[in-house]
Amino acid sequence: MSITKVDTIGQYLLKSLHAAGVQHIFGVPGDYILGFYDLIVKSPIQHIGTTREDTAAFAADGYARCLGMGALAVTYGVGALNTVNAVAGAYAESSPVIVISGAPGVREQRDDPLIHHRFGPFTLQREIFERITCATVVLNDPVIAFRQIDRAIAAARRFCKPVYIEIPRDLVNVEGYPMPAEAIEQFVSDPTALSEAIAETTALMATSVSPIIIAGVELHRRGLQGALVELVERSRIPVVATLTGKSVIAERHPAYLGIYEGAMSSENARYMVEQSDSLLMLGVTLNEIDTGIYTAKLDPHKMIRASLNEVIISAHRYPNIALTDFLSHLISAVKPYRDDFLVSPVTGEPNNFPEPNRPITITRLADRLNEALTPDMIVVCDVGDCLFAAIDLRVHEQSEFLASSFYTSMGFAMPAALGAQVARPDHRSLVLIGDGAFQMTGTELSTHARLGLNPIVVVFNNRGYSTERYILEGPFNDINDWRFDRLGEVFGPLKGYDASTEQDFEEALVQSLNNRTMPSIINVHLTVEDASPAMKRLGAHLKAKVKGGN
Repeated sequence: MSITKVDTIGQYLLKSLHAAGVQHIFGVPGDYILGFYDLIVKSPIQHIGTTREDTAAFAADGYARCLGMGALAVTYGVGALNTVNAVAGAYAESSPVIVISGAPGVREQRDDPLIHHRFGPFTLQREIFERITCATVVLNDPVIAFRQIDRAIAAARRFCKPVYIEIPRDLVNVEGYPMPAEAIEQFVSDPTALSEAIAETTALMATSVSPIIIAGVELHRRGLQGALVELVERSRIPVVATLTGKSVIAERHPAYLGIYEGAMSSENARYMVEQSDSLLMLGVTLNEIDTGIYTAKLDPHKMIRASLNEVIISAHRYPNIALTDFLSHLISAVKPYRDDFLVSPVTGEPNNFPEPNRPITITRLADRLNEALTPDMIVVCDVGDCLFAAIDLRVHEQSEFLASSFYTSMGFAMPAALGAQVARPDHRSLVLIGDGAFQMTGTELSTHARLGLNPIVVVFNNRGYSTERYILEGPFNDINDWRFDRLGEVFGPLKGYDASTEQDFEEALVQSLNNRTMPSIINVHLTVEDASPAMKRLGAHLKAKVKGGN
């Protein structure tokens, strides 16, 4: 009689993550998680050490946006609590990140209550993460641990949200109890509601004179980018994206008009959306950012809104319809709107870049970057004016733009670019980041250098917080002027460049593009007054809100 070896709880967790597509785990070691780290080394999953725990969470977020799921492992208390902001951002932006936290052993919690890293009841950390994840489990019972792991990972996939898994250190190497596979209840669309929603949608689209598709972030998170392209090419209807949904379709597709976000949109995109008599809104969340701080002019009576589990057509609501099902049925039912795409070409003034001795500006910098984009680039953008300047960048392929567009956490880009490039080693990250955001999490550039990655980092250096300056000027918005071009002396092998003029930037960009063996960073000196057109419009709107007191 042979005896089959049963996995330990730690082994089963790693095997389950690997089966879910996780090939890397980000994090910083600590004594309560060291036993689990030892198992990582012996598993097919690779550990990627980061400089801080919060950057590990941002990296896992970027990784999840590229591959569908990401993971980090940190110690109890000082480690896990340091990830809260980044995990909250993943929750707000629907990114399935697995947060694994070590914990004091079950016996330690009972017999040694004054153990280090404790900050309250031992349940308090889990209670905190309950608010910013869709599921939390503590693996303190070997009998049910495997089932808990299965349910947590399934929840992350189903809801596209972070989950929290806590593992006491004295149970990492304890064998669990195998159980029969649990049938995970799948959401099933109501066939009657689906049929009626499709019928009403196709009837409206058949009589529409100027229909347009608005594509949102839920298409990203549900992996429906391909279905969107199929719908666009079958229907011949032009498409815009929301800012949080940017790059949901290849932005050089002939049907793509650009980003729509109310008053901050290009004139062409705004006109095409706001004059449309039929708005097919797919996976759109009508949040403050995507509506241009509520400057969008969208008539609810012209909307066909398909979100996660319902479809709303004007005043008619069809509940219990999965976005995936609605989109697939619509593709089958829709008729071509016209023989070919009728899209106004995107034109601009001749660039003539670089002009000798001309100081570099945000608008001109963005135009030059647009020319430099290649099909193997992922643009990873931080918040502030670099994000607004990036609105008009046109990436080559779908899902090649990452940003904390809704949660707008400074410090996202540098570690998220690490996660993105680890997830897609055949791609190269172009990181757009302000000097303030870099000072928060820019140490992760050293991890890029250690791993031999080759991102191009463009620092928008205006010596302060530009968004806040446009809302309310004050000395609190000024920060120290770092020599970003010299960080190679501290962070390891990387190329640094300093650019004040267009000629400086051109030379730095060309050399960075040719440098394929290590990171490149360009310190772009901008005037305090310089801003993108979108930033100026946003600043004017926010100033009015501050003066009005609401």
